[in-house]
Amino acid sequence: MSTDTLAAPKTDLGGRSPALTLLASHWPLIVGFAVLAIPTLIRLAEQSWPMEIGAHGPIVLATGIWLLFHIRAELLALRTKPPVALAGIMFVVACVLYAFGRPYDLLAIEALGVYLFFLATALTLLGLRSLLANAFPFIYLGFLVPIPGWVIDQITSPLRMFVSVVSTSMLSWFGYPVDRYGIVITIAQYRLLVEDACSGMNSLIGLVAVMLFYIYVIHRASLRYALALTAAIIPIAVFVNIIRVLVLVLLTYYAGDAVAQGFLHVTTGLVLFAAALGLTILLDAVLRRFIDRRNAKGAPNHA
Repeated sequence: MSTDTLAAPKTDLGGRSPALTLLASHWPLIVGFAVLAIPTLIRLAEQSWPMEIGAHGPIVLATGIWLLFHIRAELLALRTKPPVALAGIMFVVACVLYAFGRPYDLLAIEALGVYLFFLATALTLLGLRSLLANAFPFIYLGFLVPIPGWVIDQITSPLRMFVSVVSTSMLSWFGYPVDRYGIVITIAQYRLLVEDACSGMNSLIGLVAVMLFYIYVIHRASLRYALALTAAIIPIAVFVNIIRVLVLVLLTYYAGDAVAQGFLHVTTGLVLFAAALGLTILLDAVLRRFIDRRNAKGAPNHA
């Protein structure tokens, strides 16, 4: 009986690990990937990561590499012969995207080409079975590809409007002189653009990425529970942004526009990420305690 499963590389005489041995045996491919990836990562660090819309990039890169390192034994154990045709098509498409995106300064297309080249490289090294069985780290690293701002605006526009309506309604209920006219929130003599006040929604993609990482690491073995916790990401992000808009409007009302704008630009990303992740962890703890208690009640008593 024949099989297409390849044995994981044995540690060589130099004491290198199987993973390093595999990479060394395919060094031209690794060098080619590095030649494409390093300049793109530099551009991402300069153009995307300093902005709220791409602030999750360094976190995703670091944690994604850590995930791949952490599961390297599983990847190698399931290594099979690569589907040459599929890998070849992926390489061609990746190079076309990169060649189009790089000279025309289309960072999203360029990064997509590098990401597709990375997947094709992984497919060549490990085979399809290994990638499918350990798909999350490879999908997770896809969050490094920047999504154009206009796409984010289209996705988050209904959420921004909902946040602004709820926030102004709550302040009005407490007697504050607040109103909303389209994309402008007014309180007393001050005006705030809804886009600025709700700009935390720009980091929604980053929030999804970071929380998916947390859920995967903590609840990897429980798919149903992980999916239930994942469904709470959007409501948590909306709730955090409502609180954030309330704080900004109240800061403007009591301390003036200059103070609120300084608060907005300095703390937006940090506060949003910390609060949303903290709420996810809290929800996780509450749900686990509830499930444990229910299981304990349902367990039969043995005399």
